[in-house]
Amino acid sequence: QVQLVESGGGLVEAGGSLRLSCAASGSIFKVGAMAWYRQAPEKQRELVAIISDRGSTNYVDSVKGRFTISRDNAKNTVHLQMNNLKPEDTAAYYCNADISTVVGGTVGVRGYWGQGTQVTVSS
Repeated sequence: QVQLVESGGGLVEAGGSLRLSCAASGSIFKVGAMAWYRQAPEKQRELVAIISDRGSTNYVDSVKGRFTISRDNAKNTVHLQMNNLKPEDTAAYYCNADISTVVGGTVGVRGYWGQGTQVTVSS
């Protein structure tokens, strides 16, 4: 069983900072790309940032220069440092990871989701 557990959300004033963390645990063979998504009320879930297993990163335009995604491969964790937060960043943030597991001698890979953590930015 594989789990992704997020932490670090909360309430912050505009211009403030938060750091989200997500830890993968369980019977993991390999962790591939890891990403953060967010979903605001009545909006579709959107990809915020993604990092490959080799450290290549990509961001949605609205957070470039303010957010930084990083990972610790030894601990199967991914972080999202969010600076200069804006009210429009308010959303539930979800961690996603492509994780390989071994079942019956066969390696399989699928995407896993965390439970989400709320980020609220007040104006």
